[in-house]
Amino acid sequence: MNKRHIIFSALVLVGLTWFGCEPMELDKPNIGNAPTAEQLDFTITPGDDAFHFVITNTSTVKGIANWDLGNGIKTVGNSVTAYYPLAKTYNITLTLYASGGSTSKTKEFEQTETDWSYLESPIITALTGGVDAPNGKTWVIDSLTEAHLGVGPTDSYSPVWWAAAPLAKSGHFLYDDEFTFKLVGFTYKIDTHGKTHVNHDGNADEDGLSAGYYVSSFWNDAYDIDMNTNDAARGELTWSISQENGKYYIQISSQSGNISYDDGNPRKYEVLEWNENFFHLRTVGGAARYHKIIPKGYVRPTVSYTLNVTATANPNEFSFALEDLTVPSTFTISNITYDFGDGTSYQTTNGAEVVLHTYMRKGNYKTKVTVIANNQEFAKEYTVNVVANHPSYQEYLLDAMVMYNDFGETILVPMQVDQADGGATIQIVSNPNNSMYPNRSARCALFTKHNAQWANAYTRLPDGYRFDLTKQTVFKVLVYGKAGDQVLLKLENTDRGGNAWQTGTADLIYTIQNDNKWEIAEFNFAGVGAGWDWTGDIFTSDVTTDSRFNKDFYNVVRIMINPGNNGGTFSVHLDDLAGPHIEGLK
Repeated sequence: MNKRHIIFSALVLVGLTWFGCEPMELDKPNIGNAPTAEQLDFTITPGDDAFHFVITNTSTVKGIANWDLGNGIKTVGNSVTAYYPLAKTYNITLTLYASGGSTSKTKEFEQTETDWSYLESPIITALTGGVDAPNGKTWVIDSLTEAHLGVGPTDSYSPVWWAAAPLAKSGHFLYDDEFTFKLVGFTYKIDTHGKTHVNHDGNADEDGLSAGYYVSSFWNDAYDIDMNTNDAARGELTWSISQENGKYYIQISSQSGNISYDDGNPRKYEVLEWNENFFHLRTVGGAARYHKIIPKGYVRPTVSYTLNVTATANPNEFSFALEDLTVPSTFTISNITYDFGDGTSYQTTNGAEVVLHTYMRKGNYKTKVTVIANNQEFAKEYTVNVVANHPSYQEYLLDAMVMYNDFGETILVPMQVDQADGGATIQIVSNPNNSMYPNRSARCALFTKHNAQWANAYTRLPDGYRFDLTKQTVFKVLVYGKAGDQVLLKLENTDRGGNAWQTGTADLIYTIQNDNKWEIAEFNFAGVGAGWDWTGDIFTSDVTTDSRFNKDFYNVVRIMINPGNNGGTFSVHLDDLAGPHIEGLK
């Protein structure tokens, strides 16, 4: 079948509908008598070429002319220009508004020419495979990329509310859904293979159940729902594409025809970015939903390499090299960044360069190299274990406490939130009572947990730094909350990952004495044990005297409110977290 035959088949089966902006119909102005059908008329005359036509209001009564041009475009004006690219009949409607009412008149316009260049336009070819793909082109969700799904405010152009991490919806029967666009007949087909994942807090699941293409549900949370499907019930679907104000839009003929994840929004999608192997779409109407799709079976070109980190003969010096570096012919490396994990980094564009770095302090450093090519990142990590301080390094440890965070001017190390088994937040807020000591500062932190036993606020030291409990054993924090609430503070070692609890200290508890009054909560680890003998790992009866625990071991402080209690919402204000001096950290 040759090119013209394929396109002709498409035209015979269905016309390409153009969808445009729908301006608000204006209030009826006081500009004359209500028109009658006999008073309305308009002319259609050739424009600049065989596909553009000038449509002019020639009514015998004055009014405001609103047009439905029959190609999906609606507009206002006495004289407008319309584009009709396909050989078919278009229904053009003039609605004239005057005082007292409005009247409409429709004429059929027979276009006898076809704009073949339009049907062969690059974006249509990219979407459907063009005339060389009579069976169309099938797309799937680009599940391996960041923000392949997302949501943001209606007026936004980025998923500021939520963006899906790679494979975020694994196990929810979404990533095998297929979406096929055909040029022949402009048909559109969805194949969910019997199950899919759709929006639940909107109307997507309800629409589908009502129409029959969703049959039943078998999992849901507050936002999404997994559904058994019957794709045949979606009916015959077609697609169309339009260009409005320099932007492309794809529209599906029925609400049963979503592209990508069914978010329940109208089936009109603005094209943010496109090429033959990628479409980035944004829904039009409702909250802005974002979708990234790629051709089925497409494997995105990637930069591959092995990160080789080797100790040299020099003290604490390590070499970093990208071995077996492979860069696709269409890619250009624009930057390579080495993050050495000790607060320093190095940048280059030379993938063959061997980079040397010297560490001054002992510790475990989480290093990372990031290669940027064609605006894509290809990163690898490696943990460097430095067993001793550099010979030229001089320790400087004070026999005193230092301020870690006053949530205002001094932030030696930031405080973060671990959601643990529920929800939690930490905010910098105004001091609820700065009228008296011990806390006259303007700002403080507010930690809140919701229905969680172990959610906590925590401070983690940078890589290479650990608490030293040999000279100072006390941690302090100002607390302001409800009398009787308990504040827990403990130390942990993140080298243990998810098993950090096995060598964490025993819990130290401070009970708030007064309602809404700043108090000094003190936690002294002298004589406090850590670990349990039944874990099969190290344990001690005193973390301050045991050399395995009192230096170069703990790097996290965790603070909880009413630990173990998940029966509601609990809050505590915190300020001036302080503890032993951290050697080398400024």
